[in-house]
Amino acid sequence: VQLQASGGGSVQPGESLKLSCECSGDVYAVDRMAWYRRAPGNQRELVASVSLYGIATYGDSVKGRFTASRDNAKSAVYLQMNNLKPEDTAVYYCNADLRDSGLVRHDVWGQGTQVTVSS
Repeated sequence: VQLQASGGGSVQPGESLKLSCECSGDVYAVDRMAWYRRAPGNQRELVASVSLYGIATYGDSVKGRFTASRDNAKSAVYLQMNNLKPEDTAVYYCNADLRDSGLVRHDVWGQGTQVTVSS
């Protein structure tokens, strides 16, 4: 099972980016999906979490600016990031709590995608 993230890049403050992450491989069901980030010198931080039913929760620093969503048919999670700030600069990782066809539970991480916000 793999998670493939995409959509990172370099933007100016106030601009937007959308990250995508899709599961592939032996995936039977995907429960919680989430986005984390790690800035240089900082610990990993939860950005947003989306339940199986699409209910999203957010870290305080991104509330009102970021929107997380998912497409269960594609086993995918998305992160729409608006009004980006320099402090949003980080490597963003997607994470999924899923089960394979043998109903074995896995905690899977994507490879990370760089987001840089700078003028």
